[in-house]
Amino acid sequence: MKKNVLPFGIIAIVGIFAAVIVFYIGVSQKEDIQLAEENDGEEVTEEDGEDGDGETADDPEAIYANSCASCHGDDMSGSVGPDLTAVGGDHSADEIEDIINNGQGSMPPGTAGPEEAEVIADWLSEMK
Repeated sequence: MKKNVLPFGIIAIVGIFAAVIVFYIGVSQKEDIQLAEENDGEEVTEEDGEDGDGETADDPEAIYANSCASCHGDDMSGSVGPDLTAVGGDHSADEIEDIINNGQGSMPPGTAGPEEAEVIADWLSEMK
């Protein structure tokens, strides 16, 4: 008597893929649930002026660390992006905000939100 195992193999493979998909969906939901529990059930959004780390949108150093430091360096001396230690001597706050919002050269536009761009532009314009 010949047994055909092909249908059972296909069912097993489909079952394994379904289990993997359900696992990844569950892990994603678990992280969202933990975040919601940590914030007492309140969903934190950028509009609230606070990011997931509890830093407010009006702290220019926190904004710089999250949005700019990867290209301009932790100490603003530049790495991929230019040196910003004296950027206020070359550009006004409005010009810096325009660069953050619209990009310039290899810098992509919108690296920070509009409110954050204004806060960091004011802060960077004082660097002379």
